[in-house]
Amino acid sequence: MESPMGKFICILALLLMVSMASQGSHAAGECGKSTTPDAEAMKLAPCASAAQDVKAPVPDSCCAQVKSIGQSPSCLCAVMLSNTAKVSGIKPDIAITIPKRCNIVDRPVGYKCGAYTLP
Repeated sequence: MESPMGKFICILALLLMVSMASQGSHAAGECGKSTTPDAEAMKLAPCASAAQDVKAPVPDSCCAQVKSIGQSPSCLCAVMLSNTAKVSGIKPDIAITIPKRCNIVDRPVGYKCGAYTLP
């Protein structure tokens, strides 16, 4: 039986390949010209269990990636709501709590992310 993390990574890799193959020359999106929210979602693989269960511990490696991607709140939001995140079983209402659970002091508190607001 495959582990949930292994399944998550396989799905992310597949979606990344499909996303990259379908990319043409687009203008800069939420995450800049050189990447997409789906590609950035791959970096959040360490956050898989924490983004599905509010009581799960958030690994330091997850917090580091969230802090990095969170330098652009619109990118972090797009990543949390991306197709890759959805297919991987990420729950946006839980994922949105990760910056606070990581104790990121300069997180964009109150930032609207679709139907969600960063705590």
